[in-house]
Amino acid sequence: MIELTVFLGNPGREYAHNRHNAGRLLAERLPFAGALVWQRKYKGLYGALKADDIGAPDCTAGAHFLMPETYMNLSGDSVSAAASFFKIPPERILVVHDELELPLGTAALKFSGGLGGHNGLRSIKDRLGAADFWRLRIGIGRPGGGDISGWVLSDFAPDEAPLLERVLSACADALTRSLREGPERMLPEWNKKRFEAPF
Repeated sequence: MIELTVFLGNPGREYAHNRHNAGRLLAERLPFAGALVWQRKYKGLYGALKADDIGAPDCTAGAHFLMPETYMNLSGDSVSAAASFFKIPPERILVVHDELELPLGTAALKFSGGLGGHNGLRSIKDRLGAADFWRLRIGIGRPGGGDISGWVLSDFAPDEAPLLERVLSACADALTRSLREGPERMLPEWNKKRFEAPF
């Protein structure tokens, strides 16, 4: 079962709607988001819910949630602080992040594997000493040119908003089911899931 869910992104209003902040944007759409009380802990914003609050009575450890405030490249400092305090192994951690290798309108759930050049994931692997954690990948696509840094730090375009909202809503439901049932059950459906923009 997942005990710690991490939403990657950069803190600060200027980054709030960046492509790199897709993970943080998802945190706002969780069906139980209103019940989460965020506190400044573990070098980030931390919240926790009891098992019954997320509809998972069998998950005796409850659920921990974290938004690192270290900026993306040092995300592992925050994740390792929380994981160490609660003694949560990597395989019980789920990281929600933006993904260049998937186009906008696509999301995927996976366990372990490569890092795809994602500096936040690299930092988490380095600090945990393992890449064996779950990832919920939200596609942002690659830019037409080669300016990756400028692309991930740019805001989603207004005409992308309807499709982004559809993806985030579906991912919020998938994350909730992963917490309730375990992410393994979600893999067949969420190996790579594509969405169409609403009309």
